Amino acid sequence: MKKSFVRLLILILVLSLLTGAVMLYARHQQNTSDNPLPQEKSSVPVGQSQSPVPQSPDQSVAVQEMRGVWIPYMSLQLSEQERNELSFRKKIQSMLDTCVSNRINTIIVQVRPFGDAIYPSSYFPWSHIISGTQGKGVDFDPLSIILEEAHSRQLAVHGWINPFRISTGQTPPVLCEDNPYIKWQKDRNTHNDSNTFSYDGGIYYNPASAEVRKLIIDGVKELAQNYELDGIQIDDYFYPSDQENFDHESYQQYLQTLSQNAAPLNLSQWRKTNINMLVSGIYSSIHHINPRMVFGISPQCNFDNNEKLSADITSWSRFEGYADYLCPQLYVSLQHPVFPFRELADKWKDTVTNQNTRLYFGLGLYKAGTDADSGSWLNASDNLRQEVEYLRKLGIGGFMLYAFDQLSADTSQQELQNLMPIL
Repeated sequence: MKKSFVRLLILILVLSLLTGAVMLYARHQQNTSDNPLPQEKSSVPVGQSQSPVPQSPDQSVAVQEMRGVWIPYMSLQLSEQERNELSFRKKIQSMLDTCVSNRINTIIVQVRPFGDAIYPSSYFPWSHIISGTQGKGVDFDPLSIILEEAHSRQLAVHGWINPFRISTGQTPPVLCEDNPYIKWQKDRNTHNDSNTFSYDGGIYYNPASAEVRKLIIDGVKELAQNYELDGIQIDDYFYPSDQENFDHESYQQYLQTLSQNAAPLNLSQWRKTNINMLVSGIYSSIHHINPRMVFGISPQCNFDNNEKLSADITSWSRFEGYADYLCPQLYVSLQHPVFPFRELADKWKDTVTNQNTRLYFGLGLYKAGTDADSGSWLNASDNLRQEVEYLRKLGIGGFMLYAFDQLSADTSQQELQNLMPIL
């Protein structure tokens, strides 16, 4: 009898403990459901594509919208007194503080303006804008400093390169002995003389040359491997003209490689193909090295001009493998007499049909407060604000302002003051 009573007490105790455990577990599951564990913060740099859950319309715009500014080589040109690490760092700090105060989240820095580099490169000589003389280096790495200071301010950095331009007029004033153009001209190999051509006082790399395309792609790989860039961008300089004379020899060589029954590409198709081979090579190289680094192209806004420059915007807009984003340079006013802003923006939006290619627009800050575009910028002081608001209505991913120096220009201040409230 006593043993049976003890067994009953033990059974009741065990059942009570199990019931309590089940209740505690259920309460824990409810708490976990109501208060999920914090997710890891996104490491996608500011200015790149993200898909956060917006908490409010303002937050959605702030997180997703590209707000860039181009920093051209002219803004980086150093005086003799600035050619040391401390002075350069102070210069960059001041420039980036200006960007932050104007609510910029991405800088597009011209790192290769004339077949040269503002960083130590194995392929291209030092730029004259850094040391005053092409080929002469400095004892610090300007691009590393730019990246360090920009990322500390939560600014994304896209490296802007001009792939084909070697010189225009007297810029740079002297090409150094290590410049690939000079090497090819002075060696005994006459075949590589066609790697470049001259046009209207300028010297350009020839896009038809496989050696040239490899050189440019190797330079991009070097940037992607050595620097924590958030993106790389090429601008609107492709073939300098639609004239036929400057690369006639290269086109004839192409025709001679065809079989008798082959249908040749015409000159325009052939030039576009050369550019497309470079563009797709850059795209694939970047994504192979760093899938998170984006590649963008900033073509002209004028469709006819792009055709003359052999910029195949149709392929870049429709098909995979060319660009992560396009940023047409829509440097026109709302009332431009020939190319009104809204009509061009609509046309570009209809053109970019690849859902994986983001569309931004370049806005002409440099025209603000001036009589540009037949004086139409003077009709109002909120042109940029209206343009940004229109782009948002179209669902465009953001904008880039040209250019940095105009952030401090007197002519731009009223436009910027009217723009700031919607950023």
